Amino acid sequence: MNNTPKEVNTSKKKDSKFVKKIKQKIYAWHRIIGIITIIPVIFWTLSGLMHPFMAHFFKPTIANEFLVAKPIDKSQLTLSIQEVLQKNKIPELKNFRIVSFDNSTYYQVKTTKDELVYFNALDAKKLENGDQKYANWLSRYFLDDQKSTIVKTDILTEFTSQYKYVNRYLPVYKTTFNRPDAMEVYVETASSKLATFNPKSRQAFIWFFDTFHNWAFIDWISNNSIRIVVMFLFLSIIFFSAISGIVIYGLFWKQFRKTDSLNPKKGVRKYHRQIGIWVSLFTLTFAFSGAYHATTKWEPYTLDKMVYEPVFESKDIQTPNNAIDLDWNRLENTSIIALNDSIYYRCQLTLAKSKYATPKTDSKSKWGKKENPKSEILYINAATNKVVPNLDVEYAKFLAYYFSDGGPKAACCEMDDVTTEKTSLEDAALLETKVLTEFNSREYGFVNKRLPVIKLAFDTPENTTYFIETATSRLASVTEKSDIIEGYSFAIFHKFLFMDWAGKNIRDLTMVLAALVVLIVSLLGLILFLKK
Repeated sequence: MNNTPKEVNTSKKKDSKFVKKIKQKIYAWHRIIGIITIIPVIFWTLSGLMHPFMAHFFKPTIANEFLVAKPIDKSQLTLSIQEVLQKNKIPELKNFRIVSFDNSTYYQVKTTKDELVYFNALDAKKLENGDQKYANWLSRYFLDDQKSTIVKTDILTEFTSQYKYVNRYLPVYKTTFNRPDAMEVYVETASSKLATFNPKSRQAFIWFFDTFHNWAFIDWISNNSIRIVVMFLFLSIIFFSAISGIVIYGLFWKQFRKTDSLNPKKGVRKYHRQIGIWVSLFTLTFAFSGAYHATTKWEPYTLDKMVYEPVFESKDIQTPNNAIDLDWNRLENTSIIALNDSIYYRCQLTLAKSKYATPKTDSKSKWGKKENPKSEILYINAATNKVVPNLDVEYAKFLAYYFSDGGPKAACCEMDDVTTEKTSLEDAALLETKVLTEFNSREYGFVNKRLPVIKLAFDTPENTTYFIETATSRLASVTEKSDIIEGYSFAIFHKFLFMDWAGKNIRDLTMVLAALVVLIVSLLGLILFLKK
């Protein structure tokens, strides 16, 4: 009768000692790993705090986000592209467009040497240093500044610490203005697009964020792989620090409460414990999503090389471009493409009046300006001068097969040195075709830059989806199941996408408060350690 209670009491006593030992070990490790990660946490939270402030609350503004396309004045095209090429003894080219600036109309020709040269459409005269002049004109247009002097103009063929890969466009011109804000404007002359713009305040923020959030300083002394490994290691330690805090102040809360009744904890220790248990979830989500996101950065950025550019012989473009059969009152631009052993003019036209509506304010725009008016796309056979319907989607399919390395190879181009393997699409069914004319954070976000694009979703084990910009014959983005999972992880847990229902202001404010509280808890923990 007396043995059972004694065994039970002994068992309880052993359990109590075991739990106490485990608690002591976890508490010791919680302090150790907390101190190890205090500096990284300060770096990440401070730079994280600045991001919504700089990117939203104190975002820079610019007069024009995009170049408003206007119908081409046919009277300015007295010479066709064929005549211009012949007069300048250029037998081959990769493509051409029509651009108008400084009261003149030019053919912008991409040569086989990947140079952009400009010829006046009236007399075929070459504009010396034309690409830089056009870059300067575009920069002034976007900035709406015709007075400030230009300090210098640089051409960038790779990304830099100030012009990050998130801007996507390459090559670009960087124009620096002599203004109080030391404005730098980046433009892609091949598409007349604004890549980004950085006043002095944003330049400082980019340096700070890149240094202390992306840890670019590790790149300066080693390489990208080491940077990712170091970041992943510290994020993992932070993750386990949060876990150990939850275990201590959650699972072992009763033990702490007993000791507190005998020796009450006040001040810093009390607040560190109380606040820490509530913000541990934010710490876990920030650390997990950040580490997961870092693992996607192993491979170098290659989208700037994903372009299809066959070489055309000028004699093979039979119909003169100033004689193509269409509504010239609506024609905004023209280029050429090769598809199914034929050459086509790809023509961009303003929408017919019955379809056209005044551009509305785009709430998803980075700068909160008006969205770009929609255009109609026509393909005209350069041999027959006849419109071929529905060819934009067909061309997008061709490019998707081309970039996947599972389709036809018509001509040599810049893809020759790209070795990334993709799943063959030859036998995959096409599940969805969709023209995207605006960004969607859940499908094709602003970070992808290029619009309009055609979405092609294929029935593959990886749920492969291609986004093709047919205007430039480029791959704008390609996503698979793993990319979508990681993207949602980062968007929801790191950028608080789940707060979108409350609006961007509230979402960003929530992010700021979460990062701030994580910083406060970490500093309270540091104060406790220093006191001991």
